[in-house]
Amino acid sequence: MKQCEDKQFDLAIVDPPYGIERFKKPSGTTRFKSSKLMQEEGLTWDKKPSKEYWVELFRISKNQIVWGANNFEMPPSEYFCVWNKKQTVDNFSSAEYAWVSMGLKKPAKIFDYGIHKHNHTTKIHPTQKPVDLYRWLLQNYAEEGQNIFDSHLGSGSIAIACDELGFDLTACEIDKEYFDKANKRLKPYRNQQALF
Repeated sequence: MKQCEDKQFDLAIVDPPYGIERFKKPSGTTRFKSSKLMQEEGLTWDKKPSKEYWVELFRISKNQIVWGANNFEMPPSEYFCVWNKKQTVDNFSSAEYAWVSMGLKKPAKIFDYGIHKHNHTTKIHPTQKPVDLYRWLLQNYAEEGQNIFDSHLGSGSIAIACDELGFDLTACEIDKEYFDKANKRLKPYRNQQALF
């Protein structure tokens, strides 16, 4: 992000690690820090972003939507959005919250999308969000021709939605395995779009 210009992006839609301290094993599975398999067997995967990350994010983007903001200290805002997962099992989160910057001036919105629909999608990332969620965010918060930024590409769901809706996306992913998987996942969507 340091190479980016001030306010280079109209909108940043980010889903940074929430800091619940999971570890990624070489096999690709994850474990919580409290499990017996700790850092000596895997790589730290879910550390909260540093203060420098937030400074850079706000420097390079005019507006922001931050998933998991309830896990971070965010500036005041009257705006937020909620993904209602319509979860029927109590052992998982029934909703996810996103902080929405004041500059967007959009009232609170709720995206109703049952997790059971999302569970039929092949997962390539432990915190993968549905393409429909990103499509909904772009349709409700972005304007045609805007440049979008994502600091944690993960599964590439946002890339698919941006591609479908014609938004320019700049995204980062430090994990080469996830980057390669996201590109592979995006390729069929791009090929399908080329047919029309």
